[in-house]
Amino acid sequence: MEELKQRILTEGRAKAEGGVVLVGHFLNHQLDPQLMMHCAEEFARLFKGQGINKIVTIEASGIAPAIMTGYLMHLPVVYIKKKQPSTVNDAWKSWVWSFTRGDETTVCIDRQFLTENDRILFIDDFLADGHASGSVIHLCRQSGAQIVGMGFLVEKGFAQGGQFLRDHNINYYALATIKCINEDNSIEME
Repeated sequence: MEELKQRILTEGRAKAEGGVVLVGHFLNHQLDPQLMMHCAEEFARLFKGQGINKIVTIEASGIAPAIMTGYLMHLPVVYIKKKQPSTVNDAWKSWVWSFTRGDETTVCIDRQFLTENDRILFIDDFLADGHASGSVIHLCRQSGAQIVGMGFLVEKGFAQGGQFLRDHNINYYALATIKCINEDNSIEME
């Protein structure tokens, strides 16, 4: 998606050491609602007619594009919580490594919102090493839900997440793929 690629190139910042991409001005700290809607339109187009009945995301940066995609596709959106609230007594649980925080967190989703009757589309902001995607795969295996596809705003093409999803036969799309981060911290897009 050209609009997203251009925003990453003009407003994004990167740190070659650690492969960090900073897009807080428009994607995951301060949000550009028009950009989020354009991304959602693309996800809705890509996954139209595939029998999806629910969109799933994980706290927190995937929530905005997931909600807008759900709005356009007329589907409910459920998000995986990073801590089990006292209001959720019966949950599917998994673990996810946080690239940005550098730690492992237990994640959960209420069993009533992820069942064997669900055909889900997972939406998230970044695909890096596939840790969040792996936790979604684990949660769906527990519940019997079927993953129809996954959509990411940005894929770090130099990381292992894409290969991880291909190895698990997951149909996925990234709206923008970062080819590499150069030593001078400049970003190259595919």
